[in-house]
Amino acid sequence: MKNIHHIFLIIIFLSAAITQSHAATMNGFVLDGALIPENEIFSGGPPKDGIPSLDNPVFVSATQARYLSDSDRVLALTRNGISKAYPLRILNWHEIVNDRFGDEGIIITYCPLCGSGTANEAKVNGRHLQFGVSGLLYNSDVLMYDRQTQSLWSQILSQAVTGPMKGTELPAVPVTHTTWSDWRSRHPDTLVLSQETGFNRNYFANPYDGYERDNSIMFPVRFRAEGYHPKEQVLGLVMEGKAKAYPFVELTKGSGMIDDQLGGHRVQIRYNHRHQSAEAFDEKGEHLPGVVLFWFAWYAFHPQTDIYRAK
Repeated sequence: MKNIHHIFLIIIFLSAAITQSHAATMNGFVLDGALIPENEIFSGGPPKDGIPSLDNPVFVSATQARYLSDSDRVLALTRNGISKAYPLRILNWHEIVNDRFGDEGIIITYCPLCGSGTANEAKVNGRHLQFGVSGLLYNSDVLMYDRQTQSLWSQILSQAVTGPMKGTELPAVPVTHTTWSDWRSRHPDTLVLSQETGFNRNYFANPYDGYERDNSIMFPVRFRAEGYHPKEQVLGLVMEGKAKAYPFVELTKGSGMIDDQLGGHRVQIRYNHRHQSAEAFDEKGEHLPGVVLFWFAWYAFHPQTDIYRAK
């Protein structure tokens, strides 16, 4: 009788654990033990893979990219001697591109709600990961997931926040956020992400039109920024654990070249007012993996950030 009672208690415990596990899931992802507050993870609306990543991207030459105007925004980078540009008009609809530069896997991501574009190595601990859009948000920023382990990853933190990969970081890769004309003039041999994606989307329509000018934020964030328009563009940089924001409204007051110190390192910020682009370089002239994004989004993840202010 005693054994039966113990078995009964075990069944109740397991049932409660299963119920709790089901309660702590969203879009099919288990949130238990997340590195971020579970109650601050929100559904963005679409289900898992409702925003389809591009897993077999097709590219054309710069001369073939007649669907782009000079002022179109692109995320772009050069890696292993290969230059590529990813138009935001396509990324708005897909958010993630699983790409390769030679033998190296690179993931390019863009979150329209935060205006944040990043690039990362897709190989972790000798394992190549492929990513999709979870349909979930934290601090209004896209949570990606890897298809190998179903772990959720924060785009802006470049870190897994749930699952078997929890705590693992994706090595950041420098990426340039600028106009198509600027990138093309710098890299005339660049390849460009084609509109032939295999999906039926109107890449001439912006599903977020007007959002970047609005004061409102569509989803809750942990820390609310003040001092600048919420959608003011900033270049965010982290070095040795120190975070600093370089608001474009401050950068435009100077010559476009700022020598600064961050985390004990000398950095140079190069700002181009005409193309609304800002990049960071170290003292050896090496491109640093900063991120251009909206002010509210940077502050939500880095509330202790320093801020560059023009003298």
